[in-house]
Amino acid sequence: MPMPSVTHRAAAQWRAGAPIQPIERAVPDEVAVGLSFNGRPHTVLMATPADIEDLARGFTLTEAIAGAGDILAIEVTQAELGLMADVRLASAAAPRKARPRTLEGRSSCGLCGVQRLADAVRPLPRVGEGRAVAHSAIQRALDALAETQTLGRLTRATHAAAFADVEGRILLSREDVGRHNALDKLAGAMAASGLDADAGFVLVTSRCSFEMIEKTVRIGCPILVAVSAPTDLAIRKAEEAGLTLVALARSDGHTVFTRADRLVETAMEIA
Repeated sequence: MPMPSVTHRAAAQWRAGAPIQPIERAVPDEVAVGLSFNGRPHTVLMATPADIEDLARGFTLTEAIAGAGDILAIEVTQAELGLMADVRLASAAAPRKARPRTLEGRSSCGLCGVQRLADAVRPLPRVGEGRAVAHSAIQRALDALAETQTLGRLTRATHAAAFADVEGRILLSREDVGRHNALDKLAGAMAASGLDADAGFVLVTSRCSFEMIEKTVRIGCPILVAVSAPTDLAIRKAEEAGLTLVALARSDGHTVFTRADRLVETAMEIA
């Protein structure tokens, strides 16, 4: 069910040395999304009301609630105060326990409502070896990312998560007011389209906290590129999972924090 993701609002723009000007600004919509599994409520996410099916599928995968093959259907419905997304899981997957939550998931928070420290920082599986990627491919993807950010260019208020192949071509991109939501939407879209997460890298426009590491590992992608800096815990979790973490990615270069052996100087070095 399509919903608008942008609302136009009147505002007053102030600039030094100039009179105040009345303007109209596009702002991203943000709604409550109730997420349930087999009809049982699990959490409420604050998200941009687009690609909600991708969000529900990706959340299921990156939270290790169930595998892609366990998802039978996703039903998104309109509610009085937002949207409802119910994920129907195969009966064999239904007993799996997600991290218990008691609060809504805010757009800026990936672990809101998680009750126990052990649930917040869980051990991660190791990613596959993946394929070598040239530094220039990362820069190529960075240069192309802005063109995929339709909502971001319009509002300057959203994050993006994208998947690029080893040549740096962006194959999929998703946007949301929440950085975790954007990555979950990407995860869901990748699963739905059957993309091989082992054959490329994930690119995010946000800061790199450890939850972004965890979600990338759950996707099965061996390389994460972030435009902002990582936390120490993010680096340690990347090392634990064997993930290549590239951060502070800018137009003039980037910094590699873990598993630099997957990155090569030129595409000619890729076997």
